[in-house]
Amino acid sequence: MAHKLKIGVVGVGFGAQVHIPAFQSEGLDVIAVAARREERAKETAEKFDIPNFFSDYELMLELNDLDAVSIATPVHLHLPIVLAALKAGKHVICEKPFSTDQATAKEMLNAANESKKTAMIAHEFRFSSGRSRVKELIDEGHIGELQMALVTLVTGPRRPIKPRPLTDRDVAENGGGFLFGLGSHYIDALRQWFGEISSVSGTTRTHYPDRINEETGNIVQSNADDTFQFRVEFASGGWATMVASSAAPYGPGGRMEVYGTDGTLITPHVGPGMNPPAHGKILAAKLGQESLNEETIPDRLQPFEDDRDDRLMPFRLLTREFLRGIDEGISPAPNFYDGYRCQQILDGIRESSLTGNEVQIEL
Repeated sequence: MAHKLKIGVVGVGFGAQVHIPAFQSEGLDVIAVAARREERAKETAEKFDIPNFFSDYELMLELNDLDAVSIATPVHLHLPIVLAALKAGKHVICEKPFSTDQATAKEMLNAANESKKTAMIAHEFRFSSGRSRVKELIDEGHIGELQMALVTLVTGPRRPIKPRPLTDRDVAENGGGFLFGLGSHYIDALRQWFGEISSVSGTTRTHYPDRINEETGNIVQSNADDTFQFRVEFASGGWATMVASSAAPYGPGGRMEVYGTDGTLITPHVGPGMNPPAHGKILAAKLGQESLNEETIPDRLQPFEDDRDDRLMPFRLLTREFLRGIDEGISPAPNFYDGYRCQQILDGIRESSLTGNEVQIEL
């Protein structure tokens, strides 16, 4: 790249926790930050020594030297910001879940294709070392042909539940819920490993719906799920199922198990967290071996540690792919096409939960 990439960040929650530190560590020049509340934008700008802050992202897009934008806002705000950034000629990283529904996801995909700009989705866990190595082992034929994959993500409270203030994440129509928030990462992993999904069925549930309306103080109900399960069939053969909940007291965390005609791969999480660890662990065996053994993960897949936040190592690797994409004039995976395909599955699970029917995915 001929010059240091100048990027602006919209959203100062996860944007301040991971996006900005990752960009600055990878040599990008974060020249602006935008947030709905000006005081939060200003506070973030001062913390990270960023020269410009805005409460209106459209004003940020008018900066003459801005090359790219990362979007870490609530999901229902992605569409207008993505479209405005692409129209302004900026490269884009957009947080997951991509959108509230597949129609708007397709609109953003089409806009990105027309713009010829680099556009990626922040499915950074593709770059966690365990998931990266599983992908390589599958491609090398370790498991043979996929038979089934079993995924669990079960976690929950350790103290009595009390209603909390209602936020955007508590409204399903705004992209809220455990399925969209965390399930999207696991659907992306399954697609990366095994290709396109041809059909899906599933259910969503809300075990703890009580929230507080901060304006009235009244108890209101969230319709965003805290528990879900789904089953998918892959176009290339094999199937996968996932059971997940953020409402299971003392739940043990996450685990992905892959079973094929020739062998098995298992990626247990370390501890009860929701995300795969940056530096993961793989248990593996091929038929003929006595038992599962821990697989050595090459150093090239875990090239450094970043103890500020466990998500920073994979996000920094995603950032490197973003820079490569800009240099080469492409949109490396995970890109807006991957975001759109993931959105189809998310929509299909919700539709199946409402109707009780299996949903065919248009390929």
